Amino acid sequence: MNHPRTDTNRFAPGTFSRPSAPASVRRMTGAQTRMELSLFLRNGEQLLVALIIPLAALVALVAIDFGAVPEPRVDHAITAVLTMSVMGTSFTGQAIAVAFDRRYDALKRLGGTPLPPAVIIAGKILATLILVAAQSVVLGAIAIAMGWRPGPIGLLVGAVMIALGSVAFSSMGLLLGGTMRAEIVLGLANLIWFVLIGAAGLAIGVVELPHRVAELLVVVPSYALTDALDTANNGGLPALAAVVLIAWTAVCGGFAVRHFSFT
Repeated sequence: MNHPRTDTNRFAPGTFSRPSAPASVRRMTGAQTRMELSLFLRNGEQLLVALIIPLAALVALVAIDFGAVPEPRVDHAITAVLTMSVMGTSFTGQAIAVAFDRRYDALKRLGGTPLPPAVIIAGKILATLILVAAQSVVLGAIAIAMGWRPGPIGLLVGAVMIALGSVAFSSMGLLLGGTMRAEIVLGLANLIWFVLIGAAGLAIGVVELPHRVAELLVVVPSYALTDALDTANNGGLPALAAVVLIAWTAVCGGFAVRHFSFT
């Protein structure tokens, strides 16, 4: 006796004779980007590092009179705070997420799917850029409410520098998260983040430095990005800082491509 659910075919003949066409690269990249954004927004620790702490730092730098930060304080504080936010998402968040994805074999399984590796990388980069842009808008709007008045040229140059900084710190995050154990990355990424925050603070005058020391510190990526945003805010063109960020991208990106491990 035939079972009523198996003696008839609900699909038209030839339905499965040809495999379905793969999705376009654009659709795959969009889906991967949405997944990366969703994973980030579910992680409260990363949101804390990327937005809440920078917001608290902005309020503190403007409200508390300490250090040699020039007036108006908000004009200089916002540059260091934007750098802090970019590092939180692009470096710390990226490194920790990649390291634990490797630990739990998520990257290994994802690499075994028909999804091309280029799409995986593009999805991570696009998600990072979208998050950095959103954070910058939120922090910038709050700074404007506190008295910051940027010019249109400064905003444009600053946006370009934030993008360069985001790519540079993402390269650093991928190198760290893709080459070390998750437990080591968790501690080391946060430690490096705090050290880089200190360099960003030095760039806006939290501690007054000799001119020669300031010239040497420009090779530190957080100092370079903060200095670049400050220069852009004053209507200048931060060519040297841009070169420094591009160099960090090239070096860390090159090592990440060579030594990155999916397991």
